Amino acid sequence: MTDAWREIATDNKKEADVCLMGIAFDGAASVGKGAAMGPEQIRKCSEVLPPVNQTGEFFTKLRVYDDGDVPFTLDWNDYYSTVEKQAMELLQEDKMCIFMGGDHSVTIPLGKALAKHYQGKRVGVIHFDSHPDLCDEYEGSKWSHACPLRRVLEDLIKPCDLAQVGIRSYEFEEVEFYNKHPELMVIKAYDIFREGYEKAAQRLVEKFSDYDAVYITLDIDVLDPAFAPGTGTPEAGGLSSRELMYIVNELISKTPVVAMDIVEVSPTLDTENQITSWAAVKIIYEVFARIAERRNKLDCFKTSK
Repeated sequence: MTDAWREIATDNKKEADVCLMGIAFDGAASVGKGAAMGPEQIRKCSEVLPPVNQTGEFFTKLRVYDDGDVPFTLDWNDYYSTVEKQAMELLQEDKMCIFMGGDHSVTIPLGKALAKHYQGKRVGVIHFDSHPDLCDEYEGSKWSHACPLRRVLEDLIKPCDLAQVGIRSYEFEEVEFYNKHPELMVIKAYDIFREGYEKAAQRLVEKFSDYDAVYITLDIDVLDPAFAPGTGTPEAGGLSSRELMYIVNELISKTPVVAMDIVEVSPTLDTENQITSWAAVKIIYEVFARIAERRNKLDCFKTSK
């Protein structure tokens, strides 16, 4: 981890603009494993990337503190409690926090930490995924990676505070949940195909711009497998990397995003060139640029947009 994040890395949490934490866990994945290796591979990719985003905006003055990975234990309850505790400690620093999974079940303890930290605040959640992850129980477990958003709705928010983007695969139980809660915003992958990614971004900004805090949970399988093959449950018909980066940029710029997770990156299922991990780190660098802009630490040079 020594060379991760290159010249923008800092060991001083207090001077950081962004705090990172890895949650190297894939015990709740139902199909393809390997997401436990996601944080390590994302860091490796960052070792060779200069601090610049897709449009030539440099963020050399930004400082990133990496808290490492949460120590793994075989006791799920103990492990999730530790994730929640360490996430709380980072949230209390009042920095932008990015949590690197891991399978999507890691959002469950993260949601609990957010609920405690933002108690009494109006919090919204924007969920990028090919699956709704709204099952109450899957394969006998309420902690399955098919259940995190159901748990988030119990611990953190109401259905009216949730938007799901890129959805294109469903369990019958999840469709029933949608029918019972029409206030839950769903922007399907097919909607983005028909109406465009700019319209999707506009709808999200209009909904969440006046919230006190917004959390993004981003399952990399929201991308089409052509752009992100290294994930446990790939689904055809997804977003392109370009579309996703545009929407994320709009959200960081125009809504009060305070934290996010990026999950289900599975290097062991990826191509030789680690396409999926590279996509994940590029998304993170887009976020870095927007946070640098928020904190007036974005260098002046930029290419035309």
